[in-house]
Order: sequence, then C-alpha cells, then structure tokens
Amino acid sequence: MTLYDLVEPGLVVGCAEPRYRISEIRDADPLGADALLAAIPGMNRTADVPALTVALRALVPDAEQVARWGVVEALAAMRDLGLLLGSLKRHGTEPVAAVPEVLPVLEELGRRTDMVPRDTVHHYTTWNPLGRRRRTYTATEMECHLQDAVRMVFPSLVAALDTCAEVARREPYDPGFSLALDRTAQHVQAMVDSIDFTVANVTPEFFARTLRPYFEEIDVAGRDYLGPAAAQVPLWLVDLTLWQSDRSDARYDAFLDESVPYSLPSWRAFHAAHRGGISAVSKLAAAVSWETAHRLPPQLTASALSLARVLRLLKTFRARHLGIARKAYSDDLRLYEAGSGGAPVALLRAVLDLTRDNETLVRQGVSVPRTTVA
Repeated sequence: MTLYDLVEPGLVVGCAEPRYRISEIRDADPLGADALLAAIPGMNRTADVPALTVALRALVPDAEQVARWGVVEALAAMRDLGLLLGSLKRHGTEPVAAVPEVLPVLEELGRRTDMVPRDTVHHYTTWNPLGRRRRTYTATEMECHLQDAVRMVFPSLVAALDTCAEVARREPYDPGFSLALDRTAQHVQAMVDSIDFTVANVTPEFFARTLRPYFEEIDVAGRDYLGPAAAQVPLWLVDLTLWQSDRSDARYDAFLDESVPYSLPSWRAFHAAHRGGISAVSKLAAAVSWETAHRLPPQLTASALSLARVLRLLKTFRARHLGIARKAYSDDLRLYEAGSGGAPVALLRAVLDLTRDNETLVRQGVSVPRTTVA
C-alpha cells in the first residue's frame, strides 16, 4: 500500500458538496497553467521576481472567463494563482501591488467559492494535483511530504463532522454517545498518523528556513490574509463539541475567530451551530455529579472511557505538534515569531494544557467507580 492509497478513503465521488469533489478539482486547469507552474520552483530558486510577476500577470483571467466557471473551476483557479501569490511575497513583493489586475479576480473567486480571497491549505494540499502536475514552491521531496501529510487527514475531518455532530446530539447515558466518540477516535487517529509522518519525513530546518516564508500573509484590498498554513486544518472541529464550546479560554477563542474563516463553508456552519453549546466533557461531568450510587451505571462508565480515549489522542497529537513547533521556531532556526497560522508556540502549549486538563477531569470522574468495581 502506498501513501496515495490513504489519501481519499471513504470519500464519495461526485458528492453534491463541490468542495469534496477532489478528483475533479485536481484535474481542472481552467487557466491553462500546467506548463507555467512547473517552472515556478526554478524562479523561486533564483528569486526571479520579474519572471514571477510576468507569470502572475499572464495567468490573470478576464471577467468573462471567470463568469463561465462553476465552483470546481474557481477553486482550481485560486489554487494556481495562489502559488504565485505566495512566491512573490516570499521574495518581498506584495503580489496585488505588483499585479493590480489580479485583485478583482481574487475577490470574485472568493465570492464564487464562498471562501477567503486567496488560496488556503485546502487549495495547496487536498485540491492540488498529484504526480507531475503537482503545484509546489520548491519541487523538493520534503515539500511534497508535507502536502501529503495534510491530504491524509481530509477524509477523516469530513467524517468527523458527522460523528461530532452525533456526540453533540446525544447524552452520556445513551449508547450512541460512546459509539460516536469511538468513531471520532478513529478519525483523530488519522491526525496522529499524519503528525508522525511529518516528523519522519520533514525536518524542522526545512520547514523553518525553506518553506515557512512562502506562507506569509498578503494584502488583498487593505486586509491581510494568511497563506496556506497547516494550522488551518481544523482540528477545532473535534475540540468544539468535545470540550472547547464551554471549557475554552480567551486565547484559543481569539485564535479560532481568526482561523475559522479559512475553512470550508460547511465547516464554518458547523462551528456556528455548535459554538456556545454544551460540550461532551460538561455533559459527562454533570451526569457523574448526579450519581450517588457506589458504582456508575455501565453505560456512563463506557461513555467516560470513550471520551477519555479521544482526549488522549488529541493530547498526543498536540504534544507532538508542539515538539515540532518548538524546534522550527527555536532561536537558532526561526525567521518569524508566530506560526504560519498566526499562532505563537505559547498558544500551542496552552491548548495542549487545556486538552490535558479536560482528559484529567474525565478520568478522575470514573477513577473511583473503576477502583470500586475491582
């Protein structure tokens, strides 16, 4: 089995949600950009800003062309323009200032796709072609590995929307509560596998010194938009219903307010529907506090163990992510104070602590009953 066998398991081809029609978006080349984009890594190696500027200007479509596109073509066009946006900014040039005619195109593509008016992590990874048509800044093996690490988790995040929504609908006494948590754990495991793949195949030095500069924010009509950062992969979809909706802190809430706009429309709708709700941890804590019997009901214990299992996986992912970030943003490597998603390393530490605190609370809630049963 190859890595590419793991990229899209379980995704429904032809799904009504156009942003899930991954193969179609990858295949699309509405700007006829394949040949030109293959030359971008060479331009980046020599920091050839004039050539990059000419390339961006050559790809800018006219209004009539854009008007004929559906969402699939618009996503592919933003993907391809985005490679040049990031390349120009990496070499110290604001792309919209250098090529003003791209501004109305970016704004229209943002409206047509219901996303921000620049490329995101989805454009750069999931919707990026495979093989010789792959769009990269550097054409290096490590850059490809980083893209593949993010591709691996997309199917699990899609599936997590359903399982986390089911957790939010159910109560801890319901057998469906623990079953939905167990399925969510399977999806979170993909995140852990992805971070392990990254650790094994992408060095902190490569990310910090070579790739990170391509993810800098750009100015679009007077507003800064972040580049396609891996931090935009929304693990908060899982956090939200498990603990974040009512057990968060101001730092994480502020980061989410900045990050959510970069996600898919249906994922933003999920966030809007569940923010401020009662989290799984709070539901369980309330149920356990009402129990006065010597032993918890078996289903309540099962729900607690399932919830603790998911939180442990989240904690594992965050601990490993923090380890990578500390190396990439150490004093001897870092070029920037904040991560590509806009968060400092200190925030990663804070979210890890919050995740650990919630796991501890859940485990303490069942520790006495489990000991008593023994």
